[in-house]
Amino acid sequence: MKIVEANGLGLRTRRGWVYRDIGLSAEAGELHAVTGPPGSGRTSLLLALAGRFPHTHGELRRRGPAALGQVAGVHEPDPTLTVAEHIQERLLLLGPVPRRRRQLVPVAAVRARRAYRRDAFAAAIAGAGFTDAPLDPDRYGRDLTPVERQVLGLVLASLSGPNLIVADDVDAGADAPERAWIWTALSRLADQGYAVVASARAVEPGATAITHRIGDPALPGPALVAPRAAAEADLTPEVTA
Repeated sequence: MKIVEANGLGLRTRRGWVYRDIGLSAEAGELHAVTGPPGSGRTSLLLALAGRFPHTHGELRRRGPAALGQVAGVHEPDPTLTVAEHIQERLLLLGPVPRRRRQLVPVAAVRARRAYRRDAFAAAIAGAGFTDAPLDPDRYGRDLTPVERQVLGLVLASLSGPNLIVADDVDAGADAPERAWIWTALSRLADQGYAVVASARAVEPGATAITHRIGDPALPGPALVAPRAAAEADLTPEVTA
């Protein structure tokens, strides 16, 4: 089942193109990687795919809800909450899965939301398939390493049982073993039936991801700007007649 489809997608602002002519189609159970150098528009593209940021050109279709993992400057851990408290808070906000939606939400997410009163952390980690995750439930958000922030973001995203999960800069601040682990973890999420789109500078060798390269100055195409478009005040989309 096709979850998100972009055809000729682009964002042009007063400063120029952030990204343009993007074609991407992700089905349930697929892992896609958007790669490119800093400033290539990866973050803005991911936010657009998730319905959190506008686009000015092309077509975008998405089936069902989307959830954000870690997106620096946009969707990050609260520095004053522990990992366990993040999970408990998210489960309380989500509440139980309505009966009419239970056939549409992964079983693991339903079980996690039922178990929040007993052991929210263990249920959420197991539900995401991250029982080997390098994550301490008592660690505060401000003390998390880049990889731990990614893991927490993915766990929180999975709790709502979305169709699409996006995560940004998944290889930032990670060494080779950590990068290998995070790509394996992303594959596990896809194996559960989510469509997963992650951005990175490059895909780790051996990762089973469909790769989309954007913003490479060695390739024909426009110069791309504004890697953190969602946080830039002057990135008002250009209005065309």
